Amino acid sequence: MAATGSQALAAPRRRHAAPAHAHAAHPAPAPAPDDSAQDGAAPTGPPAATPVGPVDTLARWACILDVTTGATLLEKAADERMPPSSLTKMMTAYIVFGMLKSGRLKLDQALPVSEKAWRMQGSKMFVPLGESIAVQDLIQGMVIQSGNDACIVLAEGVSGSEDQFVALMNDAASKIGLTNSHFMNATGWPADNHYMSARDVAVLAVRLIRDFPEYYHFFSEKDYRFNKISQGNRNVLVDKGLADGLKTGHTDAGGFGLCASSDRGGNRVVLALNGMPSSNARAHEGERLLEWSFANFENATLFRKGDVVEHAPVWLGTQPGVALVATRDIVMTLPHGWRTRAHIGVDYQAPVPAPVAAGQVLGDLVISNPGLADIRMPLVAGQDVARLGLFARASTVLGQKFGRH
Repeated sequence: MAATGSQALAAPRRRHAAPAHAHAAHPAPAPAPDDSAQDGAAPTGPPAATPVGPVDTLARWACILDVTTGATLLEKAADERMPPSSLTKMMTAYIVFGMLKSGRLKLDQALPVSEKAWRMQGSKMFVPLGESIAVQDLIQGMVIQSGNDACIVLAEGVSGSEDQFVALMNDAASKIGLTNSHFMNATGWPADNHYMSARDVAVLAVRLIRDFPEYYHFFSEKDYRFNKISQGNRNVLVDKGLADGLKTGHTDAGGFGLCASSDRGGNRVVLALNGMPSSNARAHEGERLLEWSFANFENATLFRKGDVVEHAPVWLGTQPGVALVATRDIVMTLPHGWRTRAHIGVDYQAPVPAPVAAGQVLGDLVISNPGLADIRMPLVAGQDVARLGLFARASTVLGQKFGRH
């Protein structure tokens, strides 16, 4: 351990501070049932890992995130590569929304329908060959009707070809932190080397919600009529009013997939599931795990930005102590009932050697809960503390050495 003058710094210590400002975002509901059987199907593989213990699910891949804090509420093979099917269209929407926001595309702008788009198989919005379709119609056809043909028209209209559009998708995926995703097309049509992970799907959903709130409403529309054909939103949770987005998908290799988001009392979660055996199982698991998320977790504001969490002693400073303050609102996603089990403390080196600069990181707020990994958040100095002059330092050190105070 380093020493200052003749006085060695003390070993790290933990000091506990009561969360005077802690409050829940919403009251704790009763836990949701943990049955996962649907249509006689059995859970696939090991249970999902969660902060409150294992949870069985029919999904082969799963990830649930809290949007406010980024906390992972549930994960199962969440970083494995999987066939994303039409969940891919969320990435296509991300590129299109970015073009709209930058002004490079307009909602009323008409894009031509190529023969490639017209011939595209799978789910369709039934674009007519040789005509031009407004971007808003194409977005609705893509996210509500899951139209592969709409994706091709948008991709070709934005980039000239689907291949060039896919390059934009892969570049944007890297920039927004999708670490296990690679796209070969704009639709999710099965292709070698076309994959996402459940965590990447959830992260992409969070980015769509945060980056493009003005366009997110498209995902919540329950039906759409185009070319005299009406089709409903394939996301059953949206149709039932349990979620306000985002997307479903299905391929033989990937099974039935779902990405959904819901906000309750200002607390929003995103759920990404894939590899389920049927559309009924997808709807059941989506609803069950969404309810489980809200039933088992709450967001608590422990401290507000600028709150003094602790006062640390300063060694050889012009002031005897320095305030340790929060640099932002400290909001944590924690299991319901955490107040009766959690320990909130501060870890820092004591005494803090002078000089100290305002904003300097001096320690961590530590939240410990039995059975969970510690959560740590940095705390900084609330003000400058200058170092004593040479003679004052010498006097202090001698006073410590010979017992004078």
